[in-house]
Parts: sequence; C-alpha cells; structure tokens
Amino acid sequence: MHTVRRGFGIGRLLLAGLGVVALAGYFDYVLGFATFQIYNYFSYFTVQSGMAAIVAFAAAAFVAFRHTTDPPWLNWFRLLVTTYITVSGIVFLTIVIQSSSLDYTIEVPWSSQLLHFWIPTIALLDWLTDAGKARLPWKILVWVLVVPSIWGVFTLIRGSIVGWYPYFFLDPVQVRGPLETVIYCLVALLLFTAIAAVLTATSRLPPRAQGREPTAA
Repeated sequence: MHTVRRGFGIGRLLLAGLGVVALAGYFDYVLGFATFQIYNYFSYFTVQSGMAAIVAFAAAAFVAFRHTTDPPWLNWFRLLVTTYITVSGIVFLTIVIQSSSLDYTIEVPWSSQLLHFWIPTIALLDWLTDAGKARLPWKILVWVLVVPSIWGVFTLIRGSIVGWYPYFFLDPVQVRGPLETVIYCLVALLLFTAIAAVLTATSRLPPRAQGREPTAA
C-alpha cells in the first residue's frame, strides 16, 4: 500500500510540474499578441483553476508520501479543482469545435493542449484510481458552484469597465443579447454540477470497489 501511495505522490508531483510548465508556456504564447495585457492573463478561469490545481497536486503528493489516506479537506479541494479544470477543458473543446464551422480559427498551442486536455484527463484518472480518498457528502455540489459564480459576476462587472472579456459568451458584443449569456452561464453551472456529482459518486462507492473502508458519512 505504501508503495502505491508513493507512486501516486510521485505522479502528482510530476503533474504539478507539468502544470507549471503549461502555465508558463501559455503565458509566453499570449505574450506574442499585440493587444495582450498581463492582468488579462490572470482573468481566464482556465489559468486560475490551473494555478489552484498545481497547489492541489503538490499538497496531495505531500500527503501521499506521509499518509495512507487523504484528509477530508484535501479531498474537498481536489474535487473542486478537478471539476474546474475538467469543465474548462470541455468548454474550450466546445469553442474550438464550433469555430471550425464559423469564419475563424482558434489556435491550440502545446501549452493550451496541456492545460485544457492532458492535465484534466490525468487529474481525472488520478481521482478515479485513488483508493485513499474519503467518502464525500453530496452537499459539496453546492460549494462547487461558489467559485464559478463569484468569478462570473466579477468578470461581467470588470468586463463592462475595461471592455474585455475572457470568453465570447460573456461579451455583449459577441452574443445576441443578455439572454444568450444567461443561457451559456446556466449550462456551464449545470456542467460544473454534473462533473462534481460524478466525482462525488465515485468517492461513495462501496469499500470493496474503493479498496478501503469509508472514512466519513
């Protein structure tokens, strides 16, 4: 068991390092745009969730090296972060697919591929195969929506002031009225809830399937 946990710890450290490389690479990529503003880089939900993911991976690695199971706070943190980076990847993939049928093309550099696709996929595999996580309560689904909701309100207010939005569906100029923005936001919140529900359900599998005894009600 200790060998397996050590393996998870090493993997999470590598994942954290990969996150640092991806964020640095993406920063260097957007630095090449003439209209780029540094503070806009940190306004992307993908960047913010990616930074949080690095902290979560590093913390989870440290715990895996020292303990056979994860404390509840870490499981909460990991579920939130895994949900956020997964939804970011799904939303970005949807935008890329939609762009192929319109009159513009979205570049997907290696750093963006890591942030939106590879890291979320590996994080999901880490979550699904980890036998050291605790049984999480369903009330976490409510808490999952807190950060995206605050981010959305802040981004809309900030965007109306500076005239820049990180995603097209938040920009009044690129949508057909406020209702379309509301619909997009509701769909995003439903997606956050759905992904979090799946992750929560996997943490509540019977002990035999999880390979451990449940640690919380």
